[in-house]
Amino acid sequence: MDRFLTIGDEVAGALAARKPIVAHGMPYPRNVQTATEVERIVREAGAVPATIAVLGGRIRVGLTAAELERVGTAKDVLKLSRADLPYALATGKDGATTVAATMICAQLAGIRVFATGGIGGVHRGFERTMDVSADLEELARTPVVVVCAGAKALLDLPRTLELLETLGVPVIAYCSDEFPAFWSRQSGLRAPLRLDSPEQIGRFAIAKRDLGLAGGTLVVNPISEADEIPSAEMARHIEIAVADAQKAGVSGKAVTPWLLDRILQLSGGKSLEANVALVKNNARLAARIAAEPGL
Repeated sequence: MDRFLTIGDEVAGALAARKPIVAHGMPYPRNVQTATEVERIVREAGAVPATIAVLGGRIRVGLTAAELERVGTAKDVLKLSRADLPYALATGKDGATTVAATMICAQLAGIRVFATGGIGGVHRGFERTMDVSADLEELARTPVVVVCAGAKALLDLPRTLELLETLGVPVIAYCSDEFPAFWSRQSGLRAPLRLDSPEQIGRFAIAKRDLGLAGGTLVVNPISEADEIPSAEMARHIEIAVADAQKAGVSGKAVTPWLLDRILQLSGGKSLEANVALVKNNARLAARIAAEPGL
């Protein structure tokens, strides 16, 4: 993998010393500021942060401050998933990695825990569009523990949970019986599994690996009560945003970023504040999971 992969000195040292490491991609929005804060939180929790991006056609695991700035401020950065990753490497492009691509890169580097905001899933109107995020299939095949605040609430959450079950992906709610709805703690959907400590989650991942079971583990960590937006309030914003997207003819990869921007407007900026808060919350939990001996 040397022709494609560059591991930063701090991360390489942590891998050699078997220290806990938490991978994460460049979060959207507030890329640079949020990524820097996530790295600080991971370090304070006793782990080494490994921010992942593609720069000049190489996978970089552990970015310098200058590289963070480059990815966060450039206007021609690609959004990379499994299908796009080889293209960026072959053509020397820069790219920010989705959940699926970050999982792939983390596994290549030997990192077992990844913190993000929320995963993709089954889109609303699936019966018309057949639109399903590559994140779900990646969770079924790539052995990384993904810590998130659930699937983005603008998706079809019941179908997303059903597909995760079909794919055999364990879904563990942290200290909750309910599957969280990203900006909100509650979705009305019961979580398949519940564990109440990072140590238990780490031991679960070890047992899964040692049994030879393929794929990742999804840990859903509800946003804190102080930072959440109530689900009824978010439902109104999402309903309006989805209707507006349909009127505007938005489709394909453009749907999610378009909806997020529209929800940002409708919520008066509250969705962004909640997004940043939950990313930090997930990074803190991921660092504690990564510290489990043997993981």
